Amino acid sequence: MVKVGMDTDSPGNQAGYDANSTFNATGFSQLHDTGTGGAISLSNFKLWAFPNCTSFEDCPTSLESRKALRKVLPDGSPDDFASPGYFSTNLSTGIRVELTSTRRTAIHRYTFPEGTAQPRMVVDITNDGPRTSTNPVMTLDPTTARVIGGAQFAASFGPGRYTAFTCVDFAGEGFELGQPTEFGTWLGNFPVQGQTDINQLYFGFIDELGALFTFPPAPDGTPTVILARAGVSFISSEQACANAEEEIPDFDFNRVQTENRATWNELLGRVQVDTTNVSTETIQLFYSAMYRTHISPADYTGENPRWNSTEPYYDSYYCNWDTYRTLYSFMALHDPVTFSRIVRGMIDIQKHEGWLPECRGATVMQFIQGGSNGDPILGEFFVKFSDQAAALNVSADDLYTALLGDAELQPPNWNLQGRQADAWKQFNYIPQDMFDAGGANTKQVSRTLEHAFGDFAISQVAKILGKTDDAAKYSQRANNSFNVWNPDVSVPGTPSVAGMMQPRFKNGTFNFTDPRHCSIHDPEMATCFLNAANRDGFYESSPIVVRFIYVPHDSAQLLQLQGGKDSFVSRLDFIFNQSYFDVTDEPSMQIPFMYHYANLPGKSTQKSRQVIAESFNTSVSGLPGNDGAMASYTAFYLAGLYPLPATRQMLLSSPFFPSISFFNPLYNSTTTIKANGFEGNPADGTGGKVFVQNVTVNGELYKSNCFLDWDVFVNGSVVELALTDDPNVTCGSGDEALPPSLSTGGY
Repeated sequence: MVKVGMDTDSPGNQAGYDANSTFNATGFSQLHDTGTGGAISLSNFKLWAFPNCTSFEDCPTSLESRKALRKVLPDGSPDDFASPGYFSTNLSTGIRVELTSTRRTAIHRYTFPEGTAQPRMVVDITNDGPRTSTNPVMTLDPTTARVIGGAQFAASFGPGRYTAFTCVDFAGEGFELGQPTEFGTWLGNFPVQGQTDINQLYFGFIDELGALFTFPPAPDGTPTVILARAGVSFISSEQACANAEEEIPDFDFNRVQTENRATWNELLGRVQVDTTNVSTETIQLFYSAMYRTHISPADYTGENPRWNSTEPYYDSYYCNWDTYRTLYSFMALHDPVTFSRIVRGMIDIQKHEGWLPECRGATVMQFIQGGSNGDPILGEFFVKFSDQAAALNVSADDLYTALLGDAELQPPNWNLQGRQADAWKQFNYIPQDMFDAGGANTKQVSRTLEHAFGDFAISQVAKILGKTDDAAKYSQRANNSFNVWNPDVSVPGTPSVAGMMQPRFKNGTFNFTDPRHCSIHDPEMATCFLNAANRDGFYESSPIVVRFIYVPHDSAQLLQLQGGKDSFVSRLDFIFNQSYFDVTDEPSMQIPFMYHYANLPGKSTQKSRQVIAESFNTSVSGLPGNDGAMASYTAFYLAGLYPLPATRQMLLSSPFFPSISFFNPLYNSTTTIKANGFEGNPADGTGGKVFVQNVTVNGELYKSNCFLDWDVFVNGSVVELALTDDPNVTCGSGDEALPPSLSTGGY
């Protein structure tokens, strides 16, 4: 839950931090979300240190006045350092700041410049990232310097507001800090000495408020190092204090950092790679991506202010529309216990709110991007772990009930949860001209395709549970994807690229959206983001892209609708050659692997490797787009895999390593994929001995060169790939060589 870090005054500081050294640090706050769109999220309860002020009353406490640059290294970068569970920076004021945390508590270490006579600490109660606080409360103890307080803040991607609380204590490192020599509250740039409650101030809407302390310095010859422990809660200040006292009772920064690092090492160590002939850049890219897959959702268990429950509670879903594609499938490979806890938390939300969460942050519902995309997440879990669900405390009945809630019940506001279910069931698509009062009349084509895939996921769960009628019903509804397919629409100027998903009216006739819409070639330069006036039918992608990616459960039928293999491949090539492929956005993620369905896995390998080479690296600008699902997407590409959510298949390419091993603690098994003949990764992603000629599993020739069944990972197998430099490889010759699709009986 706690993600302690630096905040800056950069206009692009979506998660607080900016690596550009020209931007100032403004504080070190306890809560952050990374990878999000929308407004700046969280960044609550900043702390700040002053090495000198001319007097207590003259300390520049406001965010704008106190900010300071960081020291700069010879290469022009800021003097910052980060590793999993630790951050440090050296400010231009001479103060060194180090940060680490437990689940609900942060601990800061502030080392003051030599000779500091009056070290001072600021606690900022009100300044979250977007400056939205209302109803602040804060008191301080003049003897112990404990600060308790909180405020209400705005959600970053929706209409809601949340309340958060903190409890801050101070201690000296290597010396007894003692009680403060000066204390008081502050409003804007005006500290008032001797006050202990912000109600002693005259403050109004969104004012800056907090506490200020002066402490005695360390004894002569000893550096003044002040530790600040900040507990956080969404329940109360009292719980924030209890969290801090439970998790860091001893103010031992080094212990917390060491334990934090050990936890990350164990988790990241479940995936091992052979680094022979692999660049350090590629290794770092893989493990940094794997690290980021575990940042969100975040474990808020015990911090749900909305109802009491013994179930886990996870938050920071940014958003299921992003993450269902790759994140949970990657988690399934090495961290199924956490996956099960997230699923339990989602089911518990459905029990209390009526529908599965979609986009959620800081305990409040936020805007849905696509459909009810919690459905494929629960489907992904149950299809892979149905045999272990009971042991993981996941109720199959409750999981299925949660899925049916999304599929069948219309919520009061489908902008925030669930689906426009009544229209979906009546028309088998979302009509463009249906103005229900329960949500925005937008994204009709995108929602149709998302709901169809959600129903596919439900059909797979029903099939496992032996619910034959439901399995057939939802499999049929999964075919609703093709109800918005219009074969008569082509790309202007390119009549050979014909057949598009298009908006459709209630009477069954089609409207028209330019296939170039929401692409770089769109004459109107539309974006297709959330906008109630946006009636084109699509969300964050063009019809040219949407027609390929939004039927992941039946790519075979999509191929046939587009005129067969040659036409399908030609149109995929068109997407890349004309720059319709958008590496920054989730709808394009699977496109490089779509050549598998045309029996051309060499082209998939080539395109996916070019995507990595051209767009992903470990530099500051090495991540295109925001990071909701980019981390797991990157990790899968580097592992030579791509997931098909809510199925027991993984599309297969070649890893960027001679071998990669996945340890699954639930099965107590390790699956190793060996790339025999590996000679390295071409720098531009083109060519090389990287194409899969054949596959064996545990020494036996496998049925396909294009995908692996989940049983391979359950049993703990050795998968060996024979590599060649010839891109003209195939999926194999057997009936089961091509990846499965619904229309070919694969599911």
